[in-house]
Amino acid sequence: MSRTFARIAAAAAGLALAVTAASATTASAAPAAGNAVIHESNALFQQAAQAGIVAVPLPAATAGYDPSTGLSASFPVTDGTGSLAEFWGSIQFGGGLLFVDARTGSAVAFHQLAFSSDSYQVTGVPDGATTPVALFAPAGETVVTRTGATQNLSAASLALDPAGAQYLDGKLRTSFFTAGQSVGSFTVSYTPAS
Repeated sequence: MSRTFARIAAAAAGLALAVTAASATTASAAPAAGNAVIHESNALFQQAAQAGIVAVPLPAATAGYDPSTGLSASFPVTDGTGSLAEFWGSIQFGGGLLFVDARTGSAVAFHQLAFSSDSYQVTGVPDGATTPVALFAPAGETVVTRTGATQNLSAASLALDPAGAQYLDGKLRTSFFTAGQSVGSFTVSYTPAS
């Protein structure tokens, strides 16, 4: 075997080993996990229903109902980085939110939902657009805890962001939404990718 051929064979074997190691490392990494839950209070649910407005979670989000706390929408965590306690990074959620105004016949859906730890906003990208809209912001008493690698946030109140209120009113041709309007409460439990 010539020296040149031996060097080429050794380099090829080294490259193959590096690619195999990199793919094994990538394959063994655990993805981000967890969920976020938006609880819509009974008070807002009743006010919205009287105004002909309903908000519905879209797959892969799931809906729930509890007579004492109202409606809920649970969104799976699909990706995330950062620290809730240190106010940096963001968490991405699967599924979407559909808002419908039965009186005007208008609707708007949001996907690419995310929670930004630094701006403390829940954002969503309206279908057909590329720019996220700030929809909600945790308000009132907010508690952040950590259990091992899992980070948790619990906000006693969730307020409608001014940008979200303006966007929803415009798209649904209504005047129902107002900045700071109490939506309900908000919780997040997430484990960053490892």
